[in-house]
Amino acid sequence: MKDAKPTCEGRIKVPYKWFVGETGSRFFAALRDRCEIWGTRCSRCNKVYVPPVKNCWGCFQPLDEWVPVSDSGVVESFTVARCPDAMFGLDPPVVYGLIRLGKASGSLLHYIGEARPEEVKVGMRVKAVFADRRSGNILDIKYFAPVRE
Repeated sequence: MKDAKPTCEGRIKVPYKWFVGETGSRFFAALRDRCEIWGTRCSRCNKVYVPPVKNCWGCFQPLDEWVPVSDSGVVESFTVARCPDAMFGLDPPVVYGLIRLGKASGSLLHYIGEARPEEVKVGMRVKAVFADRRSGNILDIKYFAPVRE
């Protein structure tokens, strides 16, 4: 590798902000103020979106019906990250799961806590644990914990 160039490691910081709009604002306000999870329901195809969306992804119908969604659900899929998580400030291993809440038509991606990676299974029941101090973002759900029966 006579012509190989030296490499150097580094980080590029790309700070950004974006407006979540009326739909996202209402969703995050309910998390912050009442520890409630809400979705939007399509009157045409009956899908419930969590997090809520303004238009149905299937039939493009505008969505204006808000429905409460359970704060417990089922792990549909998960992965274990073996590197630190900067967003949550967690040391590895970090378990992320796709959680289907109540009768929602899709899944919410979030951290699974109070369980070792080998304990997490597809189909496992989990419940939202809300942060003590909430500020109106997805981290107002601290993590999802296994439902121990």
